Amino acid sequence: MTLPLDHIVIAVQELERTIADYTALGFNVLRGGEHPGRSTHNALVVFADGAYFELIAWRAPAPEERWWQQLQRHGEGIVDFALLPTETGAVVAAAQARGLDYEAPYEGGRLRPDGAQLRWRNARARSQDLPFLCGDLTPRALRVPEGDARVHPNGATGVARLHVAVHDLRASLARWRALLGEGADIGEARLSDDGSAYRASLRLGATALVLAAPAQGVATGALGHRLATRGEGPYAIELEVRQPASALALDETATHGARIVLAQVSPARETAAA
Repeated sequence: MTLPLDHIVIAVQELERTIADYTALGFNVLRGGEHPGRSTHNALVVFADGAYFELIAWRAPAPEERWWQQLQRHGEGIVDFALLPTETGAVVAAAQARGLDYEAPYEGGRLRPDGAQLRWRNARARSQDLPFLCGDLTPRALRVPEGDARVHPNGATGVARLHVAVHDLRASLARWRALLGEGADIGEARLSDDGSAYRASLRLGATALVLAAPAQGVATGALGHRLATRGEGPYAIELEVRQPASALALDETATHGARIVLAQVSPARETAAA
């Protein structure tokens, strides 16, 4: 089953400041609009590979929302990611038939600044190492702009790798196989060069997803910080740039807590973890 990366969610305190900071980092930032029935509004950073960042903020407290809870408890940063199904209900039904616990699909939407109404159908996993699904009911091009909107002064063209922290790599790989089904491109677990973590890669369209779990039960660095604070979930992003360049980690103050690295990646987007 082909389920490409749709977007990565970055929760922030104040949207206007975040837009200014990401623009200063060389990203082309688009105002997304508001979500009817919620206090959220967002901005988008859309890449040539079709994936995007959702920069999301709240105009009023939303204690019933998990992303808002994480923002209040742990500060700004990456809180979630979504895959793009052709039809959300069909993917959920197939995953459930393979024993995976996904919640029933539900509808969402957004009102763009120009008045366009967007609609989609989401479904959420019970486990935080898995993504939610975001399948469009209105044309995706309305939700995810194309053309010059995807061109960035800093040269970023797409999400080459997304790193996800997990407690138990074997259990997480089993859940991912249940989600993606037969034929999924999932690599074997390997110990990192420094012996601190086990990692395994799988393909999500043009993006390599890298699952990482501590080798001895206790992790350090960005992996350890994610597991100790927010628990399982996405914790680092590698963006592909076309021009020759050394890996450049962006200032996490300017990215509002998101660990983002600009790096030149081979055309095949090799799946080895950084």
